[in-house]
Amino acid sequence: MAPLTEPIPLPELTTDELSRYSRHLILPEVGMEGQQRLKAARVLCVGTGGLGSPLALYLAAAGIGTLGLVDFDVVDASNLQRQIIHATKDIGRKKLDSAEEKLKALNPALNVIKHDTMLSSANALEILKDYDIVADGTDNFPTRYLVNDACVLQGKPNVYGSIFRFEGQASVFATEDGPCYRCLYPEPPPPGLVPSCAEGGVLGILPGLVGVIQATEVIKLILGKGAPLIGRLLLVDALNMRFRELKLRKNPECPVCGLNPTVTELIDYQNFCGIVPEAAQDANTKNGIPQISVKELKRRMDAGEEVYLIDVREPYEYQIAQIGGKLIPQNDVPRRLAEIDRNREVIVHCRSGARSQKIAEFLMQSGYPRVTNVAGGILAWSDEIDPTVQKY
Repeated sequence: MAPLTEPIPLPELTTDELSRYSRHLILPEVGMEGQQRLKAARVLCVGTGGLGSPLALYLAAAGIGTLGLVDFDVVDASNLQRQIIHATKDIGRKKLDSAEEKLKALNPALNVIKHDTMLSSANALEILKDYDIVADGTDNFPTRYLVNDACVLQGKPNVYGSIFRFEGQASVFATEDGPCYRCLYPEPPPPGLVPSCAEGGVLGILPGLVGVIQATEVIKLILGKGAPLIGRLLLVDALNMRFRELKLRKNPECPVCGLNPTVTELIDYQNFCGIVPEAAQDANTKNGIPQISVKELKRRMDAGEEVYLIDVREPYEYQIAQIGGKLIPQNDVPRRLAEIDRNREVIVHCRSGARSQKIAEFLMQSGYPRVTNVAGGILAWSDEIDPTVQKY
C-alpha cells in the first residue's frame, strides 16, 4: 500500500477539526499525520444503499476529505429497513441527494462529489481515476466485475463487501501483491442462480456489520496501519454471530491481474454475466417460457377461465400478499411434482417473476408441456391491477 503512505503534501487541520478528531489524535496509530492523511484522501463509494449507508457515514465521521458517491436510484420504502442514511421523508428522492444531506449534516467540511449515473464500461475509468480507494457496495455481479477490473487496470484498491440473508463477505482486492475479485470468482454464477436481496431477503443489521468492516479497511489502507484484508476473505454469519476467514492467493492465470492478462480494457459485463438485454429478448418468451402479463392474467380470470396458478413463494410471503393459486414453495416443487397437473397449462408466479421463471424452466425440463410465467409477479399485480395487494 505504498502509494497511499508515500510522502505527500498534507492539509492542515483547523481548530475545529483538532477538537472534532481529538479521539483519533491521541491514538498513536493515527495521530496528527494520520488525521491529515484522512483529510487528504479521496474515496469512491459505489452505491449508497445497504452497504454504502454505514460505509459513507463512518468515513464522513472519520474525517475523510473527499467522498465520491455513485448511484442513480431513488429511495423506496423497502430500503429503510437497512439503508440507514435515508429517512422516511426521503422516499421518492434521489439517493445521492438524500445521502449528501446526511453526510454534510454529520461533517460540514466533507467534500461530496455526486456521480448521478449507472457505473458502466463507458464511464468507470473516468470516474475512478480521481480517487485513491474504491469501496464496492454494489448488489449485482456485472457491476462487481466491472469495479474489480477498473480497479486493477487503474491500480486502485477495491474494498469489497457483499451481503445475502444473514451472511456477508468482505475483502480487499486489486492491490499490487494481492488477489482480485476474479481470482476468487473466475466466472459469474448462471443468471438467476443467486437470488438478489429483493428475492431472498436480508437482515437489516447485516449491511451495517459488513459496511463498517469496509469502512475500517478503507481507513487502515489510508493510514498504512494494521493488517488489511488483502489475501483474506472474511465471512460473516450474523445468525450465529461467527466470523471465519479464508486465505486467498493471487492467481497467476487470472485474466485481469495475472502474469499475462487478457482483459486489458473494460468489457461488456452484462454479457459476461449471461444477462441478455431486455431489448434483445422476445417480450412474450424468456428462455423458452411464455410470459403472461398481470393484465392478461386478470382478463382470463375475469372471463371465468379456470386458470391453474402455482405460487412458488414462501409461506411467510403468502401471509403478506396473495393473488390466488396453490402455494408450493420453490424448494418443495421437485418433491411435489405429483401435485401439479401435467395435463393443464401451469401458470407460475412469485414476488417479481424471477423465482417463478426458474421453476417454470424446471417444470418444462421435467416434462410439463405447457408452462407459463407471470411477468413481474406480485409487484406488477400491485402496480397494475390492485394497489391494495401489499408490496414487500
